[in-house]
Amino acid sequence: MLRYMLNKFVFFFLAMFVLSSITFILMKAIPGDPFISEKAVPPDVKARLLAQYGLDKPLFIQYTTYLTNLLSGDLGISMKLANRAVVDFIRDSFPLSLRLGIAAIFTSVIIGVTLGMTAAFRHRKLMDSTAMIIAVLGVSVPSFVMAAVLQWLFAVRIPMFNVVGLVQAKDYVLPTLALSAMPIAYIARLTRSNMLEVLHSDYIKTARAKGLNSWTIMRRHVLRNGILPVVTFLGPLTANVITGSFIIEQIFGIGGLGKIYVQSIGNRDYSLIMGITIFYGLILMTARLLTDIAYGFIDPRIKLGKRKEGSA
Repeated sequence: MLRYMLNKFVFFFLAMFVLSSITFILMKAIPGDPFISEKAVPPDVKARLLAQYGLDKPLFIQYTTYLTNLLSGDLGISMKLANRAVVDFIRDSFPLSLRLGIAAIFTSVIIGVTLGMTAAFRHRKLMDSTAMIIAVLGVSVPSFVMAAVLQWLFAVRIPMFNVVGLVQAKDYVLPTLALSAMPIAYIARLTRSNMLEVLHSDYIKTARAKGLNSWTIMRRHVLRNGILPVVTFLGPLTANVITGSFIIEQIFGIGGLGKIYVQSIGNRDYSLIMGITIFYGLILMTARLLTDIAYGFIDPRIKLGKRKEGSA
């Protein structure tokens, strides 16, 4: 277990280093600078701005300074938004994105697993067809289209919810549904296909021959083995839902970190873009690490420790 964890942590830091380096290189590869649109700024003022943020130094010096600051937890200062520290933007805006993401994750897992299980146990029946139609629609319709349709239907035609903002608890309903539509579809299809495979396996037939009832078979064998691919999917799902709500936050007027990220790209705010990218990368790698550990505990066939001698 310890050796496995050490390997994962080494991979974690290596991946973060690669992500940090690539982000820096891509930012510097874009022509111009953050102040290129400031046409009214005199050349001497622009030169002082570049010097203030260290953009007048050689790229190697900028790169080493950037990595050194990252190691100390300093993500830099915004070059366009009132000279605020990037960590301040993350601290103030990320809780909104996190709450929306958690709501979408729970919604995706509960509805997706329920649809998948229903389709598997009602294979080739009406419930199976209905669940798969919902799954196809979830995959086919982009989240921003789903958001617009939900707003038009449940906020304009049937005024049940607000169009923008997250003031009340019910305001989470529409953005959560829009954000979780595609994950619901993927989880439903994963659950259905794997549970069908488990239901037709030999050990399930043996369990039935021993006289075990359907509930016991489902609880001990079908659910645990059929849910494994969903657990694997939870890692990237968690990161993608929490960090992938850019468009949804814009449509629903949610002042989360995704909205600020989109604005920073339009403003060419190097520090804010790189800082939020690193923060999102940290979330993604942490989610993958936790998923690997959880998968090892759920599936007894996977050994997190050292393999036995002589084993393949």
